[in-house]
Parts: sequence; C-alpha cells; structure tokens
Amino acid sequence: MEIEFSTHEDYYLLKENFPTPIKLNIPEWYKKLEHGTRNTRAPNHKNMIYWKTVKGCMPFLETLTSGYLLRLPVDYFIQHGTIKDDDGTPVVKVMTSLESEGESMYQAAKGLNINALATHHPLQLEGSPFFKKNGGLAFSKITNPWHIKTPPGYSCLFLNPLNNEEQDRFSIIPGIVHTDQYQVEVNFPIVVNHEKYGNCEFLIPKGTPYAQVIPFKRDDWKMKIKSRSTKKSKQKIWQLSFLNRYKNLIFNRGKSSWT
Repeated sequence: MEIEFSTHEDYYLLKENFPTPIKLNIPEWYKKLEHGTRNTRAPNHKNMIYWKTVKGCMPFLETLTSGYLLRLPVDYFIQHGTIKDDDGTPVVKVMTSLESEGESMYQAAKGLNINALATHHPLQLEGSPFFKKNGGLAFSKITNPWHIKTPPGYSCLFLNPLNNEEQDRFSIIPGIVHTDQYQVEVNFPIVVNHEKYGNCEFLIPKGTPYAQVIPFKRDDWKMKIKSRSTKKSKQKIWQLSFLNRYKNLIFNRGKSSWT
C-alpha cells in the first residue's frame, strides 16, 4: 500500500522537514536501554536479581515504529495567558518565525496559509479534560503543510508520538480522518499543559516532532463475547511466557513495514 504526502511546490523545493517513517525517530533513551537490569532494591533476593526491561516488549516497540512522523515547518512562539485583552481577560497569541525564514519560505507559506494562525474558542471543548488541562483558554493550532492521501477505504489516525514525547508543554488533540476522501491539509489544535506550567510563554522550534500518522483500513466490526476454559488460558500463558516467544511466534509474522 502507498501513502502520499504532497505540499505546495515552493515548500517542497525547500527540502525541509519532510515526513518520515517514525521508525527513524527512535528515542535515544530506548536505544541505550539494556534488555535486562538488576533489581538494586533487593540485591540478595535470588528470584529478583534480574528484570527484563521494556526493550524486549514488542508491543512497545511497535508504538515507536508504526506510521509516519510530522515535524513543525517553522518556529512557533506561544503566549498562553501571559497577555490580556482590553477588559483584562488572559488570551492566547501565536507567532511564527515566518518573517525571518526568507523569501522562499514566505512564498511557500502564501500557498500553505501558515501565516493564517487560527485558534479554537475554549467553549468548543468545554467540559472535556482538554479544557481543564488548557487552563480554560483558547486552543492554539498548528498549520500542517502536507496533504495526506491514502488508498480507497483507508483512513489515518493522528496522535502524539507514542511513548516518544520528549516535551510535555503541549500535545495535539488526536483524531481520525478519512484521508482517502479529504482533499485538504489536516491541521492540529494543541493543548498546552497549563495544569503544570500555568500561564506561560514558550518556543516550539522548527523541526520539532509533533504528530504520528498511522494509516489503517476501515472495516465493519461485530463484537463477540465468550468464555474460555482455564486449561486453554494456562496453555496460552505458558506458550508466551518465555523470552522472545511473542516476538518469534506473533510479532515477526504480523508486523507491518513502514517505508
């Protein structure tokens, strides 16, 4: 299958921050992690000397290698509640480095509307966890320069990079888009971590990873609920209880290739 990322020709010629398979962005902490570690809390306990780490967990690894990565096309400077309007109400203001990016980026931006910095009114998400986390303020929005096209019957899940967040000041609001039919770029409202940082000002540098794109096939599903015998349950647990059993029996047979 093929997923297509296309953009305004002037931006394409810049050759900057193209989407990439997310497997090329494995975090350094994961690369350095050993497959096992000693339990220093109980060094003399015979049964608890050695622990397997998440390095051997294939489901965790798949979160780091499935889909594609989007990066910011320009710097975003966000003033979240640090300025006020005429009646003293805290407001949100977003600025970009567009003016300092040079003529080629400026021309590209004219076709991409990067300079059309939109926000969402906080009441559009009133009562949600996002509203509280964002401090009841307006939601800033990232303009994505890439139109994404998938084959008929395929959609894309957009979410924060899974298990790979190197910053916690902001996160996108996840969503699913029928990218086989949607004809324009998907833009991303973000939630600022107001609960931790309060009213704040911060820079999100150009090139910062901000969204993971996972294409999938839409299908009709019917739910079935049933019981399973204790004998079968124990048998399955035994089969997968040894190191690398899941990797060899299940993961290597069913994994997807993202290029």
